[in-house]
Amino acid sequence: MPVIAVVNRKGGSGKSTLAAHIAAWCARQGSSVMLGDVDRQQSARAWLKRRDAALPLIAPWAVDQKNMLRVPTGITHVVLDTPGGMHGFELARVVMFADAIVMPVCHSIFDRESAEACHAELMSLPRVASGRCRLAVVGMRIDGRTHAAQILDAWSESLGLPFLGALRETQLYVRSLERGLTMFDLQPQLAAADLAQWAPILQWLQPLLYPPLAANDSAATARPPARTLIPKGAASPQSQPEEVVSKHRGSLPNSLMPAQESMVHGGRLSTLSASRPGPHQPASQPTLARTPSRSVDGRQIPQFLKRGG
Repeated sequence: MPVIAVVNRKGGSGKSTLAAHIAAWCARQGSSVMLGDVDRQQSARAWLKRRDAALPLIAPWAVDQKNMLRVPTGITHVVLDTPGGMHGFELARVVMFADAIVMPVCHSIFDRESAEACHAELMSLPRVASGRCRLAVVGMRIDGRTHAAQILDAWSESLGLPFLGALRETQLYVRSLERGLTMFDLQPQLAAADLAQWAPILQWLQPLLYPPLAANDSAATARPPARTLIPKGAASPQSQPEEVVSKHRGSLPNSLMPAQESMVHGGRLSTLSASRPGPHQPASQPTLARTPSRSVDGRQIPQFLKRGG
C-alpha cells in the first residue's frame, strides 16, 4: 500500500492543499484512498467535511499518537498531511512508513531556509538517505510573472532534490478548496492551466502510487481491485495467491517454500533426501555391520566389521 507524506516544517507552505489534491487524484483513478491528517489543526479533515458525497470518495482519518499507523481495511492508498514544526521522533516515524515525501516550498528566503533544515534532518534518516523513501520538492503559490520557479529549481538542484514543478498563485485554488473541491474535480476547461502544471508532479508520483506489474508476477499477486472494500474478518478472493510476494525481493514461486520442511526432523523432504544420493555422493558406500561377540561374563559386545574388506 503506497504511502505519500507531505512534509515541511514551516507552517503555511501549502501542505494541506498539496495533500488534498494528491488524494483527490488517487480517488479519480478509482483507488480507495485515505487522507490522514497528522496536523493538529485538522485542516484536511475539515476540508473533507465540505466535500460533496457525489464526488469520488476520500476516506477521512484523524491520526493521533496511538493509532497513527493502523489503516482501515480496504484502503489501498494513503496520503498524510503533516503539521508544521514536525521533527525528531514524529518525523522519523512518518518516514519509517512512507514510500515518498513531497515537500511544498514557497519562494521566500525564509521558506527555503526552513525547508533546507528539514531536508538536512530527513537525509539523516536511513530510509531517505538510502533512497527507500524518495524525496522531491514542489513550488507553491508561485507568481508566474517572476523568476521564482527558476530560483526554486536551482535551489533544489543544489540540494540534490528533484524539482517536480511549480503551482501558481491563483484564487481558483482558494475557491475550490472552500467547496471541498480540487482542480481535478473542476471542468477541464476551467482548470486547464493548473492541470498542466500538475502533469510533471503526477508523472513522478504515478510509478510510486501505481507500480507496474513485474514480468514474473502473476495476476494473482496484484492488489485487490480499486474501491473494493473488504469487510474486516472476511476472506479475500485473492487471499491464496499462486506466488508469495516480497516487497523488496520480488516474487517467490511456491515451489521454493516447501524447502523449509527439510529443516524439520522426520519431515517428508528430509526422509527423501536421506534415501537419495546427492550429486557428489557415490552411489554405494562401505557400511559397517554389527557382529556379536561374547565377553568373559557372557554378555555380547558388538563389534563393527567393514563389509567387502
